[in-house]
Amino acid sequence: MKQKKVAPAAITIFGAKGDLTKRKLIPALYNLYVDNHLPADFAIFCVDFLAVEAAAYRDYLLEGIDEFSRTGKADRAKWAAFSARISYIQGDFMKTDTFGELKDQIKKFEDKEKVRGVRMFYFAVAPRFIEPIADSLCSHKLCNRDTLDRIVVEKPFGTDLDSARKLNRYLSKRFKEKQIYHIDHYLGKEMVQNIMAFRFANHVFEPLWNNKFIDHIEISVAEEVSVGKRGGYYDSSGALRDMIQNHLFQLLCIIAMDCPKAYEAEAIRDAKVKVLKHIRPFTTDQVFKSVVRAQYTAGSVGGQARPAYREEDQVAKNSTTETFVAAKLLIDSDRWKGVPFFMRTGKNMPRQSSVIMIQFKDSPHKIFKDDIEPNRLIISIQPELEIGLVFEGKEPGLHMKLVPVEMDFTYKNDYAQSLPEAYEALLLDVLEGEATQFMRADQIEWAWKVVTPILDAWKKYPKKQLQFYESGTWGPTAANAILKPYAKEWFHLQHDGTTGTTPAAFDDARSTHLNGDGSATPAPAAKTTAPA
Repeated sequence: MKQKKVAPAAITIFGAKGDLTKRKLIPALYNLYVDNHLPADFAIFCVDFLAVEAAAYRDYLLEGIDEFSRTGKADRAKWAAFSARISYIQGDFMKTDTFGELKDQIKKFEDKEKVRGVRMFYFAVAPRFIEPIADSLCSHKLCNRDTLDRIVVEKPFGTDLDSARKLNRYLSKRFKEKQIYHIDHYLGKEMVQNIMAFRFANHVFEPLWNNKFIDHIEISVAEEVSVGKRGGYYDSSGALRDMIQNHLFQLLCIIAMDCPKAYEAEAIRDAKVKVLKHIRPFTTDQVFKSVVRAQYTAGSVGGQARPAYREEDQVAKNSTTETFVAAKLLIDSDRWKGVPFFMRTGKNMPRQSSVIMIQFKDSPHKIFKDDIEPNRLIISIQPELEIGLVFEGKEPGLHMKLVPVEMDFTYKNDYAQSLPEAYEALLLDVLEGEATQFMRADQIEWAWKVVTPILDAWKKYPKKQLQFYESGTWGPTAANAILKPYAKEWFHLQHDGTTGTTPAAFDDARSTHLNGDGSATPAPAAKTTAPA
């Protein structure tokens, strides 16, 4: 698609001293600048409560680029030119004086450029600051042109359906829907965006993308990290709110959506909302049959000892907050009726991995004596960027012996250039006014509607069926039970991150079984982690 010309831009970041700004936002903007994607005329206004000298603040941001940027340490000449566009504004988000000064500086920039360009306001702040910042932007007429001015709001967007609705109403009274960009960085990931191209630009798979040919689908996002220093936030949130309601539902919508009428923001968002509307609601009984929650105990990940969740800082000693969720969902649409979607996420797991596995139904042709593995399409989002198709082939030799083989598309092998980070893609979309990869208000509310019965059941019965799993394992064995009769165990990639390119490698990749305590060991006689 043709690249849009970005108008002069005044970029404001609220929460300038926060982790997100240092690790993600400034490195992303710097890389966009280096790659000539930012407009020729731009300024970045960083606002925070803490007092800091401008030079010291720029050094602080440079440390973030040197440590976290995909391109490595910043080119000092380019950094000097880029950082000259950065201004630090010390001010309280709750006081009007802060926004008066911000308005003065933005106006000074625009008067200098002799043009009223795009204004982007990024809310890299705690949720409690969203409303007062939004109110001040509105009252100071900083964000009052719906074709030029945009706000970017990070998750969590509400803590439940009621709070999300209230926040949506609050913002909608002050801004037009097209000005509000609800950001989920998963939608900016290269492979996630490629799923759209894979499905709708190729006629090979789309005719098979339905309940006539697909047996079940697994969406798994495993995290190596613990809650770390986020214990205070996480203990009031949990994996369902932190991951399922947003990240995994985004993947679900892209996988399950019907083809939109056009590659255009509203058509794509309509198709995603339709998926959420058709998810079968949970009853309390179904929650405890189809959803597994668990908490990690002490163990080790990558050879490093990890404490139990209840021993983490700012976590209650009797906490029932889940760090792992596995769930079975049904989508009652014509396309998907009868096909289960299994979703899983957890912290302190053996490796970082985001994988979608689509398993097709068995071949109707029963002419071979060998056991035939089902065809699988494997989409690996991170850390590998890969799409693999597993199918049966004849092993070289004098006799007809079938073995599973794999056909791969990998970014590492097919593309030499460094791929942009998710925030680079999404920030550029905001500047260009492209809302395709951002959530709409009704999509957020429908996602909360789906998980609300689960949250209500856990609130009513806080200890019922709460499972535990050792850090460094793939979760509790109870998570395998919800897969039956479609599979015995969850599919996962081998530890070197490959899906295997030879029959032997394929066997290795899919012959890891979970023990009773959740640990992983090889299972010699098995070909797959998830046999039909």
